[in-house]
Amino acid sequence: MTIAELQQAVLEKKKETDTCILAHSYQAREIIEIADVVGDSFALAKNALDRPEQTMLMCGVRFMAEGVKLLSPEKRVVLANPDAGCPMAEQMDKGIIAQVKAAYPEYTVVAYINTTAALKTVCDVCVTSSSAVEIVRKLPNDKILFIPDCNLGDYVAKQCPEKTFKLLQGGCPIHAAVDVKAVSAATDAHPKALVLVHPECRPEVCALADYVGSTAGIMQYAKASSAREFIIGTENAIAEHLQYECPEKRFYPLTKELVCKNMKVTTLMDVYLALSTQGGEEIRLDPDTLREARVCIDKMIALG
Repeated sequence: MTIAELQQAVLEKKKETDTCILAHSYQAREIIEIADVVGDSFALAKNALDRPEQTMLMCGVRFMAEGVKLLSPEKRVVLANPDAGCPMAEQMDKGIIAQVKAAYPEYTVVAYINTTAALKTVCDVCVTSSSAVEIVRKLPNDKILFIPDCNLGDYVAKQCPEKTFKLLQGGCPIHAAVDVKAVSAATDAHPKALVLVHPECRPEVCALADYVGSTAGIMQYAKASSAREFIIGTENAIAEHLQYECPEKRFYPLTKELVCKNMKVTTLMDVYLALSTQGGEEIRLDPDTLREARVCIDKMIALG
């Protein structure tokens, strides 16, 4: 079976099963092409709210599927590949943060959306990479405990100098592995290219960028810019997708190492098998988790 034939089979099965396919922007091109909604993690969850289908199939990682379930608890949410986790989301647990909160009771706990549903139950407010600065500025408390990504936390802290931040050692191991040498090598190879990076990268890498922003922000900036060449400092799928969408421009991965294995574990065949109920995993959250984790998400929506 060719990719095109399998894509057609997926489209037919999707219609038969009344399923909406949600795909994170880091997914492979053949999955992006057959998805109903493509975007960042929270954008996918928000879009799922308004979809008429009663089954949501997540082509992404587990915390994203949990996010969909938190916003649409009445819908059936399936993770296309059960092995698709997220090292950042899973590196801190509820017990650890409960202890930190007890040690710093005067701090507001701000959780990046890239966290598990269980961890969200002990956090005060959730943020995305695009909304973090705005939401932190609106918080009445000037003491912020930002988890789990210390690089994103550092970026937000620099934009909010009026606040006091406490950061824990955590974050995305893929973005954090990018160093200044990689940026220098990329700019030497493509001296006319603008450097666009995600704030999950190290502070010294962000300092060398022409633009720092979320995945969606990077894509919007590149499309709107009059520049013709760009070095993309986030998952390499974004450089590929941008090249398809803007063939008149050139997009270069900052480094070939910017590949998320957890995102890439989901295949088009996984999508087909999940639609055929021969694969995938339905996401189930207990009533307490659903209720308690929604508190920090509802706070984010109210402030953002």
